[in-house]
Amino acid sequence: MAKKNAVPMRMCIACREMKPKKEMIRVVKNAGGEIFADFSGKAAGRGAYICNEETCLKKLSDKKLLHKAFSTDVAQEVYLGVKEELCGEK
Repeated sequence: MAKKNAVPMRMCIACREMKPKKEMIRVVKNAGGEIFADFSGKAAGRGAYICNEETCLKKLSDKKLLHKAFSTDVAQEVYLGVKEELCGEK
């Protein structure tokens, strides 16, 4: 029997929609506690996925979704840094 090529799906932590992994951005918390956008999708650590949509990026910091995803306090600078990496905004 031939295997089907299943597309890996992930849930956006903001809109809660399942989307193909390649269409989403991974935010990772590594063993050292650093939180950053992982564009390769292969960095070691706990990952959370977010859509590359403005409404989801706004919800990310407004509702402090990284706090919930990583079960830890996340500084506002981290949210700003992630948004800057994703959007190129300062």
